[in-house]
Amino acid sequence: MTETEKLRIDKYLWAIRLFKTRSLATDACKAGRVKLKGQNIKPSAIVKVGDVYQVSKGIEKKVIEVVELSYNRTDSPTALTKYKDLTPVEETHAFKSAFHAPTLKRDRGTGRPTKKDRRETDDLIEGMFDED
Repeated sequence: MTETEKLRIDKYLWAIRLFKTRSLATDACKAGRVKLKGQNIKPSAIVKVGDVYQVSKGIEKKVIEVVELSYNRTDSPTALTKYKDLTPVEETHAFKSAFHAPTLKRDRGTGRPTKKDRRETDDLIEGMFDED
């Protein structure tokens, strides 16, 4: 392996657009939010094709497999070809947001809720939590 073939994990995560800046990718590695086989890794760890990384970013957790090395940041469609997303559907951000409790919204301009409206809203909310 020559020096040009080696690629740091922080640079790779930045290049495939998982992090907006390389310093954010470095900070995530230092904070233990990037793991290889369940072990925290340093930002200077060398990436190999076939490695599977667990990356936590806020409430989002991703499991990615390295398909191809990317030394430079590219456009999003190209970056998506450099890794395979192995994240289980249950852990995706879209899946989590779909199961949040529905928010009760009133039409704009209808004014303040009446006492009757308030009671109906309270009954509806209690009904949602009684089923558990």
